[in-house]
Amino acid sequence: MKKQLLPLTLTIATLTLTACGSNQDKENTTAKTTDTKIELLNVSYDVARDFYKDYNPLFIEHYKSINPNASIDIKQSHGGSSKQALSVKNGLEADVVTMNQGSDVELLADSQLVDSKWRQNFPNNAIPFTSTIVFIVRDGNPKGIKDWPDLATQGKEIVIANPKTTGNGRYAFLGAYGYGLHTFNKDEVKTQELVKGLLSNVKVFDNGGRAATTTFAQRQIGDVLITFENEANVIKEKFGNVQIIYPSYTVNAENPVAVVNAIAEKKGTTEVAKEYLNYLYSDAGQELAVKYFLRPSNPDILAKYQDRFPTMQTFFPNDVFGDWKFIMDTYFKEGGIYDKLAVGATGEVVKTNK
Repeated sequence: MKKQLLPLTLTIATLTLTACGSNQDKENTTAKTTDTKIELLNVSYDVARDFYKDYNPLFIEHYKSINPNASIDIKQSHGGSSKQALSVKNGLEADVVTMNQGSDVELLADSQLVDSKWRQNFPNNAIPFTSTIVFIVRDGNPKGIKDWPDLATQGKEIVIANPKTTGNGRYAFLGAYGYGLHTFNKDEVKTQELVKGLLSNVKVFDNGGRAATTTFAQRQIGDVLITFENEANVIKEKFGNVQIIYPSYTVNAENPVAVVNAIAEKKGTTEVAKEYLNYLYSDAGQELAVKYFLRPSNPDILAKYQDRFPTMQTFFPNDVFGDWKFIMDTYFKEGGIYDKLAVGATGEVVKTNK
């Protein structure tokens, strides 16, 4: 009888383990069919608010089509690009950043929040679309503004985002400076005279691109607003009674994107965050960019909508001025070229904490 007990015991144990395994499999199967709740935070610059408000539900629909059990909530945070980057550096738990200046992403890479090779992680150096700097003037262009030199003559009142604190303002400054170098055959003296004259005509240095829009379009301050092409078209469609002036030579504004790896890995959202940014390059994402007058990186889609984007002679900041670290240190740090040229400017400075 004892010899028979051992096999019987083994048989019972085997049955027990099999039953437990079966129950465990059922639990695993149940777990796989349970909704997965995902929350992403996209920290972005202020003018991008409307684009991402439409992009987020577009991406959610796409993601759920291939992950039907996923439940996604995407939150947005918008403000001046550099201020937003500092917020992430100081603890704002962004899964992704979608900025308008490479230096803002580099700041996070230097802080080891973003992969040091972030530009290689997405197509087109992680730039899904671009914009450019243009002028927007009152209907009929009463001050006869056609190009950068017109902004440096007396009798003009300019509204601009503050170049010390915003990407929008920095691109405006670099657009004027790059125009001068191009037109005056790299003559720094003539270039700085032009830019100094422009800055002396600034009525308001605002705390962001969208704030500058409010100042110009709603408060009716200034003769001309220097801003991104996409924002200028939004103003024209929303407010009317304005014209867009395309300078003869101006700067391309990048819109770099990156996963904030240090946060996404902690939250377990890395793969979803990557997909969120990759989908910006899809036809749907690129077509939406066109809707908001952002120049898509897909050349076929750009060509399809060429009527919305006049051909312009433009340059990228890094091609003219060097990398962003050099640009920031040379032009925008305390005591840099911008500070020297802005001496005597009488415009109201709207503080970034306002």
